[in-house]
Amino acid sequence: MAPRGGAPRLVLLFSGKRKSGKDFVAEALQSRLGADVCAVLRLSGPLKKQYAQEHGLDFERLLDASAYKETFRRDMIRWGEERRQADPGFFCRKAVEGVSQPVWLVSDTRRPSDVQWFREAYGALTHTVRVVASEQSRRQRGWVFIPGVDDAESECGLDHMEGFDWVVENHGDAGSLEEQLRRLVDFVRSRL
Repeated sequence: MAPRGGAPRLVLLFSGKRKSGKDFVAEALQSRLGADVCAVLRLSGPLKKQYAQEHGLDFERLLDASAYKETFRRDMIRWGEERRQADPGFFCRKAVEGVSQPVWLVSDTRRPSDVQWFREAYGALTHTVRVVASEQSRRQRGWVFIPGVDDAESECGLDHMEGFDWVVENHGDAGSLEEQLRRLVDFVRSRL
C-alpha cells in the first residue's frame, strides 16, 4: 500500500557521489517540466528536520551547503543510520507526505533500502537515475574527501548497484548534459 500523499505517475530516484550534481540535475529537470508537474523530494530534508529538533539545531542552516552542516554531518549520518535500522522507510515516508505533483524527483537516494522502499511502494513507476562525475569535476565543485563521510554507506551504498535505468554524466560539459536532460524530459513526458 502506498503511503499518504498524492499518487505519482512517475518516481525518479537520483543517486550519486557528493558534488556529482544530483540536486542540480533534478532541479534542472524540474525547471524544464515545471514545478506544477515535478516535485523535487529530498530524503535528507526530513532527516535534517528531525535531527535539528532532537538536537536543538538550526534546521534551515542544516539544509544549505554551509560549514554549519558539515560540522554535524558525521553525527547526522550516524543518527540517521540508527533511525533507518529501526525503521528503513522512516525518512522515505516523511519525504512523500502531502506531495501532489504527478512526477517525483527524489534527488538524494543513497541506500539500497531507499530504492527498495520506493520500489515496494510504487512498483513500476519507480526508475533509478545515477548521476556520475569525475573526481576532477567534483573537486572543482568543492569536493574534498572526508573520512567517515565519503567512505560511509550514505555515500557508497549504491556504488555497486547494477541496472540503473538512466546514467547521467555530469563532468562539466554543458552541451552533453543538456542532451541527456532532453532525453529525460522526453521520457517523463511520455509517462504523463
